[in-house]
Amino acid sequence: MHSTFNFLIDLHSLLVYPFAACLSIVQTNSYKRGNPVNWHATKETYMSHLFQAATWEKMLFGLCFFHAMVQERRTFGALGWNIPYEFNESDLRISVKQLQMFLNEYEERPLDALTYLTGQCNYGGRVTDDWDRRLLVSLLSIVYQDEAIDNDDYKFSASGKYYAPAKGEYQDYIDYIRGLPIIPHPEVFGLHENADITKDNQETQQLFDNILLTLPRQSGGSGKSPQEVIEDLATDILSKLPPNFDLDMVIEKYPVVYNESMNTVLRQELIRFNRLTSVVRSSLVDIRKAMKGLVVMSAELEDVFNSMLVGKVPGMWAAKSYPSLKPLGSYISDLLARLKFFQDWIAVGTPSVFWISGFYFTQSFLTGASQNFARKYTIPIDHLGFEFEVMEEEEGIAEKPVDGVYVKGLFLDGARFDRERMVIGESLPKILFDPLPVIWLQPGDKSKFQPKAVYVCPVYKTSARRGTLSTTGHSTNYVLKMDLPSDKPESHWINRGVAVLCQLDD
Repeated sequence: MHSTFNFLIDLHSLLVYPFAACLSIVQTNSYKRGNPVNWHATKETYMSHLFQAATWEKMLFGLCFFHAMVQERRTFGALGWNIPYEFNESDLRISVKQLQMFLNEYEERPLDALTYLTGQCNYGGRVTDDWDRRLLVSLLSIVYQDEAIDNDDYKFSASGKYYAPAKGEYQDYIDYIRGLPIIPHPEVFGLHENADITKDNQETQQLFDNILLTLPRQSGGSGKSPQEVIEDLATDILSKLPPNFDLDMVIEKYPVVYNESMNTVLRQELIRFNRLTSVVRSSLVDIRKAMKGLVVMSAELEDVFNSMLVGKVPGMWAAKSYPSLKPLGSYISDLLARLKFFQDWIAVGTPSVFWISGFYFTQSFLTGASQNFARKYTIPIDHLGFEFEVMEEEEGIAEKPVDGVYVKGLFLDGARFDRERMVIGESLPKILFDPLPVIWLQPGDKSKFQPKAVYVCPVYKTSARRGTLSTTGHSTNYVLKMDLPSDKPESHWINRGVAVLCQLDD
């Protein structure tokens, strides 16, 4: 490179660069801008001044690695971060300045202080999700630890390709970075190899969604017209949609009693589903009339028409619906399955195993389970928590538990449950989700819970892994944290982005 050549790059666009190039750019151009005309001389002076102590070299390289890693994880969607954050050069620059200051002022390495400042303040200041904050600190712990500094054989990833090189010249670091793979394997970010499939699926889905936006509203040839397609679809859905639940009958059969809060939960759920099915039914009837010219085609009905034509859930339905990312066909099938679950509950009685994914408002079900236990043993409900036991049964258990509830219908994302060892295990190749067996939710006094070797796993309603705070004080997507048995350090599964989902997107 010629000494008068100036190379400037916006770190906001680092996502389009390979990981190795990203790391190289960060190391050579992010710390000291100075006068662009004198950039080359400034760079040489700055780097020669900094690369003196082995501790500084290792920690600076590790910090650059961390910065590139948190940037690149955004490409993996919810597996990378629940919310995509705009980490940028200012986060890295202040972290480097703090690193230099602390190493100059303290004889011992203040790793705890640096971890807090970098993970909780500099980068963590942008993070709004508690689970993302946990992940951020876990990723930072890979590079901010004594072994990473003292042990030259310490690797940042299992492949052994990524590490902080031993003390050397500035060019040695650049040569090492240039020798890294152009397309990094997901393991460098702490993810399973299946994460590449997830990323490709998301990109493909986005492409198809954009293609659907160009779909013509008029058809040529002998195929069905859009009006005929919607007419057939609306008729089919209406024929399958059952009538609304008879709330008066349910109240009489399942009255509000002190010792059984599930009766109240059932009634509240039926009210919500009646509201949803009424909207679906009325909109389908109206859209058929509008296509025949019997009623005015309003903006809402036009949205129903356009959404159904491309296989999406209309906004009118989504406004009254439980969270779902399913396409229209799968959404209708899922809705009918939920309605059947509650119809069986009404007809047969309270189930021994609850389909937790079938609830509209899952938190009310969990509160009902806790309330039954609190009233039975006269314990304040705010003192209670859940302990979790994964059962051997996959679907059903004949008898109800003495305390608590059995639940099914959950999926493990980013890992699988090893049925032989009864712990979390690595995902099998090309299998993205693993159905969990029946899980026993056991209420109890939180102060009496004993520590166990578990992974504290967040449970979400959809794969989006984020929601908004509703008027009830609960998230529209996050459900609860679940302790799953593990024989590996918790940080391993945190970096994997492992979560439990109530429903899939297909």
